[in-house]
Amino acid sequence: MALNQSALSPQYTPSPFHHSTNPPRFQRPSLKLPFLCIDHPNLVVGRAQINKSGSEDIVSDPNIDGFGPKKAFQCDGDEGASSSSAIDFLTLCHSLKTTKRKGWINHGIEGPESIADHMYRMALMSLIAGDNSGVNRERCIKLALVHDIAEAIVGDITPSDGVPKVEKSRMEQAALNEMCKVLGGGMRADEIQELWAEYENNSSIEANLVKDFDKVEMILQALEYETEHGMVLDEFFVSTAGKFQTDIGKSWAAEIISRRKSSLTS
Repeated sequence: MALNQSALSPQYTPSPFHHSTNPPRFQRPSLKLPFLCIDHPNLVVGRAQINKSGSEDIVSDPNIDGFGPKKAFQCDGDEGASSSSAIDFLTLCHSLKTTKRKGWINHGIEGPESIADHMYRMALMSLIAGDNSGVNRERCIKLALVHDIAEAIVGDITPSDGVPKVEKSRMEQAALNEMCKVLGGGMRADEIQELWAEYENNSSIEANLVKDFDKVEMILQALEYETEHGMVLDEFFVSTAGKFQTDIGKSWAAEIISRRKSSLTS
């Protein structure tokens, strides 16, 4: 997927968690996962429906995910393809919980945050941010939860890996395509693809805000690690300086920097 370069500032400087433009040295991980060869030709999405006897049947609902006409099936040990694909997808996403953010590993942080940790706090930022005219907070939460999801397969690629920005985007798009196949396609997979592309291309005001939250979360985590480990992590603050696009991003970053200055002088 070609990157929308117009979305980047002319003064763009990669952060420690973003790729550089050096010649590639990164070895792409294998995509040979057990989930990636699974086909779901008869995917059915279910919802509970109470029948006359008071028990529950599971009935597919095309209004939920657009997977076709209603077709009832019993949840009697055979959950159907939809349950299978959902659990395959969630199992694949498990690596987001266990893969540590490489920027912190490279700086010797013990027990650093995972990719999922980072995305979760970004989602919380989207939840608690004040109302802004024209900004859909629910979409911001979704963007935060999806923006690094392809790292479940490709891992956390950083400047030290020497992967150009366009190549990183291509790798992540390929990984995302595989993940959406695991999910079984359909409206939810399409939504994930759309959200990821929106964030990647910085193509909406919601993407602008969530990109700011990406940086805000990083410098807040840097401040927390400085406090916990008694170290100085200037690189993370320098790489984000002047890069915030929204008033909320600028305000929250200024608060973090102010607290950092106070802690460094105390």
